[in-house]
Amino acid sequence: VPDMQRRPLMTLLVVAIPAVPALVVLGGYAFYFSPPLPGGGAGGVPAGDVDGTPITLATWMKTHRDGDRELVQGLKGEPFYLITKGETIKDFAIGAVCTHLGCVVPWNKAVNRYCCPCHGSQYD
Repeated sequence: VPDMQRRPLMTLLVVAIPAVPALVVLGGYAFYFSPPLPGGGAGGVPAGDVDGTPITLATWMKTHRDGDRELVQGLKGEPFYLITKGETIKDFAIGAVCTHLGCVVPWNKAVNRYCCPCHGSQYD
C-alpha cells in the first residue's frame, strides 16, 4: 500500500507545524518568569570635568561645599550632576538630560531646583 508512507509524514507535519509557534510562545512565557542571573558589576564609572579630566574625590572636595551640585561628564560624555554631601559625594549621579525634549537641565541655585529651559518644568 503506497499511502502508508505518506500518512506518517503528514501526521508529523500536522503536529510539528503548530508546535513550533506554541513552543516559541511557551518559551517566551518561561523566559519572562525566570529570574535574571546575577551579573558581575564592573564598579563605578569614572566621571570627568568639562574638559574630560577624571575627577577624584580629593580634588572635588577642595572646591565644593556641602549641597553643591555641578555638571560632570559620564563615560560617553553625557551630562550628570554630582552632589556633595558633607565630606563626600552621594553614591549616585543625577542625569541632566530632559526625558521629554532632550535638553540639558541646569540647576537653579536661587530657587533650589532643576529648571528645564525647554518646557519650563521644575524638579527638586
